[in-house]
Formats: sequence, structure tokens, C-alpha cells
Amino acid sequence: MSRQVKQPVIYLITSGATNTQTTPASEEFLEILKLIADAVAAKVSLIQLREKNLSARVLFELTNQAAQLTRASETRLLVNDRADVARAAGADGVHLTAHSLGADVMRRTFGPDFLIGVSSHSIAEARAARAANADFAVWGPVFATGSKNAFGAPQGVTKLQTVVRDVAPFPIIALGGINADNFVSCLEAGASGIAGIGLFQDRGSLTETVTRIREVFEQNGKKRKV
Repeated sequence: MSRQVKQPVIYLITSGATNTQTTPASEEFLEILKLIADAVAAKVSLIQLREKNLSARVLFELTNQAAQLTRASETRLLVNDRADVARAAGADGVHLTAHSLGADVMRRTFGPDFLIGVSSHSIAEARAARAANADFAVWGPVFATGSKNAFGAPQGVTKLQTVVRDVAPFPIIALGGINADNFVSCLEAGASGIAGIGLFQDRGSLTETVTRIREVFEQNGKKRKV
């Protein structure tokens, strides 16, 4: 399997609504699978299972069922932090947080075909992800968002552009407070794609959102060539 993900990278992150009491019969478990099925139909590039509170057993079951939905499609499946579960359940790779083992360790352990994304919040962290042989870094928060308050104030589009240029051609995916309007400025800043939770949670508008991101990315590409 090629580790290269076609740009723009459209990265859907699940909301983390599950908990230690969630089972495969729980509504929140089933809702994630419905979202993944719609994301596959919309040709979302990447899906991250960010369900940090699940037991290992239930996370394995969720990943296994999700992998059955993404297999033989254009959509790749990653698991937050748990590379062991990702590999055992048939996912494509892992997304590493600031507290995870390094991408270089993951690469040595899981091999050249394992897709590895890394969270970053500075130029130094983006450089480190590139040096550690990750496949891409998610960078942010670009805009204000409650889920990223722990990582400080929003850093803005100008800083995003600086990071993109510094580590190019290593892919940087914008994250944090991104909505249907402000994602345009992230792509104009050179981001290789858009990551988000809320942006992709409305299953009814998911295809429309994905289509618009691709159209804006292509338009910006044409402008840069002129």
C-alpha cells in the first residue's frame, strides 16, 4: 500500500463521544460507523478514530468494523495513539499525539507501509515530525476552538503559512476552529488539507463539504501556476 495520500487531504476526526461504558451495541458506537460509511461515500481522504475513552476491546471492535467499511475505498483509516490496535484490527495507520511514542519508533516497529500522522503546534514540532519519517503533520490550532484550548491561543493563518513554507514539501494539514468559510484561507496559506471534527459531523452535508474543499484547493493550485 502506498503511504502517499492524494491532496487535498480531507481529514475527518471522530468526536470522542464514546466512553468506558460504550459497547458495540451502544448508539454512539453505531453512529460512528454510520458517519464512516458516509465519509467513504463522500471520498474523505482520512478518518481518525479519536475515541480515547474506549476499552481496548471495544476500540478494537470499532476499528475492525470501520476498517471493513474503508477497505477497497479511497479512504484511509487511522487510530489515535493506539498503533497496536490499528495494526491488529486492519486499519491503515496511527495518529500520534504530543504524548505518543515518536514517529521514528512507530516506523521501525510497524514498517514502511504503515501510515503515520503527527499532531504539531509549532514549527519545531512540524520539523520533528518530518525528521522522524512521519507521513504528514496536523498543525494548529489555526482558529479559536474549545477542544484545543490546552495548546494555547489560536496561531492564525500567517503562522500556518510560515510553517508550511518551512517544512515544504512535507504535508501540513490545518486544524482548529475550521469551518465552511475560513477553511479557504488555510488552503490559500498552502496547507495540504483540512482536518476537523465539527466541520465533518453533519452527515447530510458531508459530500458537499468535501466537494467544496477540493474545488477551492484546485482553484488555488491553478492560481499558483499562473
